[in-house]
Amino acid sequence: MKKELVSVSKFLSLVLRHKPETLGIKMDSEGWVEVDELIREYNIYQKSGKFGLIELTKEILDEVVATNDKKRFAYSKDGWNIRASQGHSIEVDLKLDPKSPPEYLYHGTADKFTPAILKDGLKKMKRQHVHLSQTVETAAKVGSRHGKPQVLRIKSREMQKDGFNFFLSDNGVWLVNDVPVKYIDVWM
Repeated sequence: MKKELVSVSKFLSLVLRHKPETLGIKMDSEGWVEVDELIREYNIYQKSGKFGLIELTKEILDEVVATNDKKRFAYSKDGWNIRASQGHSIEVDLKLDPKSPPEYLYHGTADKFTPAILKDGLKKMKRQHVHLSQTVETAAKVGSRHGKPQVLRIKSREMQKDGFNFFLSDNGVWLVNDVPVKYIDVWM
């Protein structure tokens, strides 16, 4: 993804996952925002000089959605609305149905956080869910964002049997409310 598109993507992540009030946009209960409103308010914000962003067009937004390596954004079926696929710190209902996870899922973190996780389990913190990956590679990449990566293996099928609900976001990230310590193994 081009450098300027990465900046747009990061800014849209902030707005659509955490702070829609940055642009003064209206988000519905499922996290959807009208595309035209997002583009209009983004460009007003951009022209104010508050942030060094490029002007946003529908074509640029389409490219950000299509080329984002984490598939963070999704259009509604009719194409009139957009939302973040997961990772919200604000209350939204993504309307995801519980899914049966694979036997194991993985969580990437920085090794400095591992002792606390092994003491208290995985907590959603400021987000709506704990995020889990289907592959060790993805988890390691996620964990490397904050230091030396540590991958934890989650006994997801066992958790489900014990009554925990798992959800699969539109971009392939597994979501769960929390992961107690007894379901966590240090993997690598």
